[in-house]
Formats: sequence, structure tokens, C-alpha cells
Amino acid sequence: MSSFSKDSDNSLKSTVKPRYLILGSGSIGFALAKELREINKAVIIVDKDEAKVETLREEGYEAIVGDIADPELPKQIDLRNIVAILFLSSDSEVNKKGIENFKDLVSPDVHLFSRASDIIKKEEMESLGADFVFMPSRVVASSLSRSLERTESAHRGNRLAQWLEGTKGKKLAIVIHDNPDPDAISSGLALKEIAKNLGVEANILYHGKIGHQENKAFVNLLGIDLSKMEEHDPENFDKMALIDCAIPGVNNMLPPNSYVGIVIDHHPPGDAEIKAEYIDIRPNFGATATIMTKYLQQLNINISKTLATALLYGIRTDTQDFKRKTDPADLSAASYLYPLADHEILEQLERPSMAIETLDVLGEAIRNRQVIGSYLLSNVGNIRDRDTLPQAADYLMSLEGISTTVVFGVTEERIFISGRSNDIRINLGEIMRQAFGEDAGGHATAAGAQIPLGVFSATKDRQTLLRLVNEAVVKKFLNAVGVEEAGE
Repeated sequence: MSSFSKDSDNSLKSTVKPRYLILGSGSIGFALAKELREINKAVIIVDKDEAKVETLREEGYEAIVGDIADPELPKQIDLRNIVAILFLSSDSEVNKKGIENFKDLVSPDVHLFSRASDIIKKEEMESLGADFVFMPSRVVASSLSRSLERTESAHRGNRLAQWLEGTKGKKLAIVIHDNPDPDAISSGLALKEIAKNLGVEANILYHGKIGHQENKAFVNLLGIDLSKMEEHDPENFDKMALIDCAIPGVNNMLPPNSYVGIVIDHHPPGDAEIKAEYIDIRPNFGATATIMTKYLQQLNINISKTLATALLYGIRTDTQDFKRKTDPADLSAASYLYPLADHEILEQLERPSMAIETLDVLGEAIRNRQVIGSYLLSNVGNIRDRDTLPQAADYLMSLEGISTTVVFGVTEERIFISGRSNDIRINLGEIMRQAFGEDAGGHATAAGAQIPLGVFSATKDRQTLLRLVNEAVVKKFLNAVGVEEAGE
């Protein structure tokens, strides 16, 4: 029985004060009313179809006959305790008239929701005062997209588990990129944990050194077990996995054309052909640690405090605390890991001491900077720790008028280059690859390269070598971005 009745002047009086007013009881309106009632919300439904209203009343809903477009309708309803009004007719013009009729009669804290058929109607409704306007086609598409993403995640998780179960009883080498960062290390640690849960023995291998003071603190504070590539013969392992890198011999010490079982990475592969039994590359993600967190969730594997701390720190560092190339998946993974992590260790990691070499390289980068338009390039000369370069590139981005920084230095065998950019006109990873070849690449905003000294290595005088390297790197980079002449 309805709690509304007509008086002598045909107005409607309410004996119950509804909190949600639904105008239009089509499929969307009725589904919403049902959902609201299931969570004990008071609802009143208005529809111009008398038969439909009678059916709603028989099912226990508060319902009245009324036309959304009728300017007299708001006067027939007690609006004092309404928190939201929803205009859910399939006719956008009717919903627009409804918004116009109600907007001036309700208090500012009453929210108006409306259904629209297209973006133009959506904008018109918003201009009329609607607080939230949705288009059913987009809602359905978004919902389906999320469902498909969950399906894909389940599929990937099952495939990875099947691959590892097929490796049970064998030895797996988890190879992370040279001079690994927290994203690579934590991702390798996650795969090792997944492998352990599926009965596979695994070792995390790397080449180079962990030079960045934050990375050293990361490994030491969390007690992460890593092994040098040089201490293990790849032939002693039955299977290989590449994590946070994708091609044997490119930024890792695996022999080129090595047979790889797994590749999991978030770096764009460019035009390179990736060969492996199982491949999962998601360039839209800001960190490989995000991918690995999704696997742990999908496979229902318990995440220890150490692993949660490592993965959370890996996501935060690779996304620069969610300021660089961050996908919603990075945020949801971080949200999942946050309560599981050791925040005392995270706080210690955020305040590491600066190494003397880092300070020296930063000074050289500032002193030797060359500014061409909004591009800043700096040759810091001889380096022992390549991890000092991205720190300098990050720091120089704070200079006024600079959109892109490229910092490079030389070891005995190679030229190392690190770049940062907030210029939406360029993809820095592609520019690096175009300028310096296949051993270069990265993201749109952060990229790097390493180039063998080659013919330069025959130069006996170190100062001459540095001058030649400077000329070559600057010229190649400026050519790649289309700048012809360099000038201060």
C-alpha cells in the first residue's frame, strides 16, 4: 500500500519521508530501487505509467503516478528529507525538464543525478545544475571492461601457475636487469615467492652493482637475497625468467638469443621481437611490481611484510610517488600493499644519506649543463656509479624553463645516459632509441641508454675522449628531437 494519498486539491501528501527520489522506473530505475531497498534505503519512485506504479506498490515500493516533465510534480512531493533525486527516463529531454523543475526547489545539499543519451545532452544537463550525469552505454562499456580485465588477470595468473607447475622440481633463474632498482628487485622477489609456493626452486640473479644509496639501503634493510650473475653458470639452471627487462643481452648479462621461459616487464618493447614461452608486458603500468602484485592477488599467495614493503617501495620509486606514468592499477596495488608493509622501514628508505660521488656528479651536471631551448644536456665526465645519473637528471628537471634533461657519463667501457622529460610533445623512450640504438629506451618521461665506447676507446687522452663523447651524444640527441643548432 502506498504511503501517498490525494487530498481535495489533488496534491500528494507523504506519511513517510523518502530519502531517494527515483523519477522513471524503467530497467535502470527499477534495478536501482531494488538495490537501494536491499541496503535498507528509503525510496520513492515516480512513473507516468499507472499500471507500472500499481505493480510497484504491490511489490512493496513507495510509488506514485507522475510526469517527470510536469512543472507541478515537485509541488506534489515532500522534498524536505530528500538526499538525492535521480532522473532516469530514457528520454534526455524529459530528464532536462525534470532538472529545471526541481533544481530551484531543493536545498543545495540535495544531489541531482541524471541519465543522458550522449555527451551533448550530458553537458546540457550539467549546465542546468545536475551534479552527476551518466550515459548508460559508457557505464555498460566500463563495467564490461573491468570484468574483462578481471578475466584477463585470472587467465594470466592461471597461465603463469601452469608454467611454473610444469617446472616443478627444476631450477629457475630469475634474471633482473643490470644495476637493478627497487622495482626490478621486488618483482624478482615476488616471482621467487610465487615459484616457491608452486614447488619451484629459484634464484634472483643480476649483473653490475647496486650503487644508488637508496637501493643499497633497500636491499640491506629488507635482507633481500640476490646473487651475482658472474657467480652462476646459466647452464646450471633448467629455466630462465627475465623480470623488468625483456630481451636477453639487453640491459642484462644473459647471452643474446638465450632461450627464455618467462618475460614479465612494464617497459615498452618498441619494435623488438620478444621471444619466450610466457610473455606478459604491460606498458600502461607504471611498475613491474604492480604486475607482480596482481599475480600474488590472483593466485591467493600470502604476502609477507618484507615482500609487501619491497613491492610498495618498488611501485612508489618507479612512479615517483605516483607522479610519473601512473595507471589506476598502480594505485590499487599500492592500496592493497599499504596495510601489509613495514612503514618504519619505508620511512628509513625515504631518508638515505647522499653518497659523496652522487654529490660530485650532481655538481658536475650543474656546472657542465648545456641548455638548448627547453632541453638541458650535461656531460658529467668519468663515473664509477651509473645510478648517480638519473638522480642528477631528476634534480635538473627543477630548473626553470627546462622540460627535458639528459645527463651522461663515461666508464672504462661504456657511455651511460639518463634522461627525464615532462614535455608532452615527445616520447623520451622513443627519442633515446632513435638516437642511440637498441640499447636505449624507456618510458615517455624517463629513459636511458648505454653505448659501447667502440672507436672512442682507442683515444689515449681522457679529456679528448670526453670531448668526443660530448659532441657525439649531444649531436645524436638533438638530431633525434629535430633541433639543428645548439646555443646557450
